[in-house]
Amino acid sequence: MKIGIDIMGGDFAPNKTIEGAILALNELSPETKLFLFGKEEKIRENLEINKYEHPSMKIINCSEIIEMGDHPTKSFKQKPNSSISKGFEYLANGKIDGFASAGNTGAMFVGGYYSVKAVSGVIRPCISVMLPKKEGGWTVLLDVGANADCKADVLYQFGILGSLFSKNICNVKNPRVSLLNVGEEKSKGNMLAQSAYSLMEGSLDFNFVGNIESRDIFSDKTDVIICDGFTGNIVLKQAEAFYNILKEQKNNDSFIKKLNYENYGGTPILGLNKNVVIGHGISNEIAIKNMILLTEDLAKSNLINEIYNTLN
Repeated sequence: MKIGIDIMGGDFAPNKTIEGAILALNELSPETKLFLFGKEEKIRENLEINKYEHPSMKIINCSEIIEMGDHPTKSFKQKPNSSISKGFEYLANGKIDGFASAGNTGAMFVGGYYSVKAVSGVIRPCISVMLPKKEGGWTVLLDVGANADCKADVLYQFGILGSLFSKNICNVKNPRVSLLNVGEEKSKGNMLAQSAYSLMEGSLDFNFVGNIESRDIFSDKTDVIICDGFTGNIVLKQAEAFYNILKEQKNNDSFIKKLNYENYGGTPILGLNKNVVIGHGISNEIAIKNMILLTEDLAKSNLINEIYNTLN
């Protein structure tokens, strides 16, 4: 197994990305090798500071960096020697099995869409995240930012992608899929929600259990929650804000700790032909470590093949 990591991506790169990679190697499978994409001089300098050298690390020198404020499409094309561009080049050519970055989210999405492309049959790849349940376990929420505007058939397909992710990564045998709405009744919501409900009702592609309200997001009423990327991103940011407030108040409740973005590390782009994970821009070494571990889990799973077989 070969996992690529964008060492130059993130607000605290390359220091924290190097430290996260070191931590990850202590938990990755022995046969997994890390490919570090970035400026070789900076990488070696940080490895020396950490007094760390490991045969399972391979450095890929990249002379350019796609900054957080760069235009995603332009920078991906204009900076072919950047750590993100090189990472996708290796991923597209099968030199690595998964690629992760806490850098420019737009560039990661553009790179995934144009380099490794969407699985045949996927209308729009999307970004998912795992949210904790009060009773234990995880709920998959998608989309959380890739597609601000969606049509009903796109939301329906998110139900397929989310259900397969829940089965393969969260180990839920028959995931319950819900549609995020302002009420539980099928007649509630805007035109998009009502149209999506009509498509999902009675679906043979996944176990649709109806609408779910935002107050029940952290309950055990569902395993997968579907919404457009605009709504999902608001939900995700609100959860992060909720965690930060309680952290400031020194609340050490075990459930609250699970809201910490560091624990899940990153959000996979579902619907691509390869395994791609996007991390939070403010990721520290713990978040980077978990982002790498999630990428390995995805690469080991049969998720991409199942998506293809379901849609084709």
